[in-house]
Amino acid sequence: MARFEHTVTVAALDRGWFEETAGHVVDLFEASREQDGAILLPDGRPVHGLRLLKGRHLQPGAEYGEVPGEKDEGRGGPEPAVEAAVLREWRPSRVIEVESHAVDEGMSMRVGVRLREPRAPKSLELSLDGHNPEGGSLYRFSGRAKADLHAWWAALDLPPAAPPPARAPVVGKAVHRFGKARLTVTPRAAGDGSWRVSVVLSLRGRWLLRPVAAVGLFFARKPVERGFREAVDSSVEEWAEMLAELPRLRGEALRAEIADALTEPPQPVAEEPEPSEPAPKSL
Repeated sequence: MARFEHTVTVAALDRGWFEETAGHVVDLFEASREQDGAILLPDGRPVHGLRLLKGRHLQPGAEYGEVPGEKDEGRGGPEPAVEAAVLREWRPSRVIEVESHAVDEGMSMRVGVRLREPRAPKSLELSLDGHNPEGGSLYRFSGRAKADLHAWWAALDLPPAAPPPARAPVVGKAVHRFGKARLTVTPRAAGDGSWRVSVVLSLRGRWLLRPVAAVGLFFARKPVERGFREAVDSSVEEWAEMLAELPRLRGEALRAEIADALTEPPQPVAEEPEPSEPAPKSL
């Protein structure tokens, strides 16, 4: 088994703002209605790119999809073709569960999302199953992840001298024919108000392939470790960009901002001009 660890410093997310935002999103959809397939918010505006395809709105089994022709509008490249998102459970005070199916370059993927106590999220569970219908077991994989949000905030409230929590608040596992991977994420409050986040990745082979995987990881350890650290550092940069774009609003102003974001189409991604070659100098 190979183990890699990388600790980074990230900007903190305000818990009160996060939970208030989640509550507004849930309340807006709870108060929405369906009309001719369109999903209308309480003020009558339709949610952009979302239509009811089958079933009753906000009832188990309801299928939702994107509006034809709007899928790639204003985006900088092709994205997976989402066939449908099925609402498995809608109980805003207890649990919301959604399952979606997507196809990307021949790879079929089924993604499940389960959110407990959505108005003040307690935990988030993700599942992923992928396979290529034209391939064999080499083209099949699965993954599961859980973020215990109560444990996350509790870890951030620990005093500096306290030992880390016995269990990481975020745990992810992936399985393939060749091996298994386990990822854990544990936060710690830093003195300047930021977070110190430790990410640990463990890799191991499966069954008779364990010796082969061990030899492969022995020779590829440095490239794998470098790629792991670069991926974590890249996630930190994306996190910082996301936080910079979040509205610094509360109350009704925040609710109105969320409603605008749900109903307005995304802004087109500006393409950077290619650098022109300098003109040759004359002799």
